[in-house]
Amino acid sequence: MSLMIGKNAVVGINYTLTNDAGEVMDTSEGRGPLNYLHGANNLIPGLEKELEGKTTGATFKTTIQPADAYGESNPEMIQTLPLEMFKGVEKVEPGMGFTAQGPQGQQHIVVTEVNGDQVTVDGNHPMAGKTLHFDVEVVSVRDATEQEIEHGHVHDGGHDH
Repeated sequence: MSLMIGKNAVVGINYTLTNDAGEVMDTSEGRGPLNYLHGANNLIPGLEKELEGKTTGATFKTTIQPADAYGESNPEMIQTLPLEMFKGVEKVEPGMGFTAQGPQGQQHIVVTEVNGDQVTVDGNHPMAGKTLHFDVEVVSVRDATEQEIEHGHVHDGGHDH
């Protein structure tokens, strides 16, 4: 009898993630399956919900809306900063990522525009506001160990805290 995916199952999936234009945003191809602990918020909620109850060998395609993925893009996370805040950076260009100290602690920001001495940055998750299309194959399902449940993630050998 195959184990069904539910809370505290360790699940291995092969997946390909594409955007609305069909471009591949992420894939497990060439890296081997992604192993995660089900029910421990290690995956976006929409994908975890789709995996619930599936068994090894299951394959499916699913479309996840932003609300069940990385959330909507928050306009308050987009700011224009003076160029002098980027001291020590030779040339600030769109696409560059930085870690900034924000009110919620460290935050990843990406430069979206440079206009003279004004730099526009976006602190939203790169996939915020995007509809995600997954093609998934469940390759393994097992019960998590007590230690994995306690730590909230999978231990794939050689794991040290």
